Amino acid sequence: MAGIKYTDGRKRNIKVVKRFSIANLLVGFLLVCTAGLLIRSAPPSKLEQVRSAGELRVMARSGPVSHYQSPLGITGFEYTLLKGFADELKVKLVLNDEASADLLHSNESPIDLASPSALNPTNTKQQLRYSSAFMDLSLQLIYNTNQTPPADVKSLAGKTVLVVSRASVPTALQELQQSFPDIHWELVENVEMADLLEMVELGHGDYAVVDSAIFDIHRYSYPHTQVAFDISEPQPLAWAFAPSRDKSLYDAAQKYLAKIKNSGQLAQISSQFFDHFIEVNTDDALMFSIRFDKRFPRWADTIKAAANQYNLDWQLVAAVGYQESQWIPNAQSFTGVRGFMMLTPDTARELGVKNLEDPVQSIFGGAKYLRYLLDTLPASIQGEDRLYMALAAYNQGIGHLDDARALTRRLKGDGNSWADVSKAFPLLAKQEYYSKATYGYSRGWEPVIYVKNILNYQKILAFKESQQQLRIATSLNGDSLNLTTTAQEKSAVEKLNQLRLSSASSLSFL
Repeated sequence: MAGIKYTDGRKRNIKVVKRFSIANLLVGFLLVCTAGLLIRSAPPSKLEQVRSAGELRVMARSGPVSHYQSPLGITGFEYTLLKGFADELKVKLVLNDEASADLLHSNESPIDLASPSALNPTNTKQQLRYSSAFMDLSLQLIYNTNQTPPADVKSLAGKTVLVVSRASVPTALQELQQSFPDIHWELVENVEMADLLEMVELGHGDYAVVDSAIFDIHRYSYPHTQVAFDISEPQPLAWAFAPSRDKSLYDAAQKYLAKIKNSGQLAQISSQFFDHFIEVNTDDALMFSIRFDKRFPRWADTIKAAANQYNLDWQLVAAVGYQESQWIPNAQSFTGVRGFMMLTPDTARELGVKNLEDPVQSIFGGAKYLRYLLDTLPASIQGEDRLYMALAAYNQGIGHLDDARALTRRLKGDGNSWADVSKAFPLLAKQEYYSKATYGYSRGWEPVIYVKNILNYQKILAFKESQQQLRIATSLNGDSLNLTTTAQEKSAVEKLNQLRLSSASSLSFL
């Protein structure tokens, strides 16, 4: 009996254990499910949202420092930084130029961060969370070099200083105006800081206040304007984020900015957009001559063959090649364009150029593209103007050239005359004009310099060829020049004399 009772009791214990184990399993299962629900219900971080959407949405205003349209598409200093950040996150960069910074505070905001180009500088730092600065801007006093530069701000007492008049005037300038009331601060309505540079250049004002980035971008356009001194402490440019507890996207931006600063990439990008577009001067002409002797012979036959195939002056093709790459076959521009003739990838594909780093393909492709531009321009553009505008289109794109010609006509100029168009082109760097242009902002002074440089290089090449012909002619005549020996020698002398006559204006740098 005892054994039976023991056995029955054991069975009962086993049943109790089974019931208890099943209960535990049910409780554990419910806990796991609940935890899963809690995990799934937790909202994704801002960084996760950006990656999930596949887009980094940025509020930014078009302009010379932020972004603008180029022959390669959208470009610009800050655009390059933002694109790098988007690439780092493996998402697409989307620019929104209509949104308001107030949307950063919204839970359903259509933007993820804001560019300083779209922020009012009078906003307090407490309203938004700002990244590390990627550039420091200083307010600078600009003067016309026909005058003696002022020593300091106090020496401007009684003088007139031009400043922009708008709601977005930097706080530092507002404080300066209050600190020095004895200076006549002339508020100029409906202009940009670049316009103030032009006013000082033309003598319509003695002094002006502009920020350092605007001066760096436009200084070559206004050679008689110089910086007297900085009149403010450096002000940081930084991206703005919503001041929420979620710092995931902000932290990712901080990590990216630190990375490009430490690697030197940020300094390189800044140099690419704010250094001068150099015009030919004496030193450049000397370097051209040295490179002509050392580099050009290697490419001479290819350049002449390409020019012959597309019915172009070989000296013109050579000059374009030098302006683009200094005759370096694997050259690369700051925009990423590569090769001897710096063709864009899209243009190269249309021209049938399969390898941009193959100098032969690049040279023939560049000559073919120049011929295409010459043949495509409207028939109303005649003579040398046709060449000049084709060169300008090679540099800035035919879209920006169309904008410049349209602007020229709007200003009562001749849209078929390079003399008139070259005056209007630089205006596309001003908001007053580029805001109404089909292709937007353009570094419009660059094609003007570009055309001038190529014509100068072409003349140097013609000059060298004439010298070579003269050397050949004199060697055939016992090193004494006989101007009546052959028609070829006469032609060489005449060409040399023509070049000498034009040297005062076109070759003044030699």
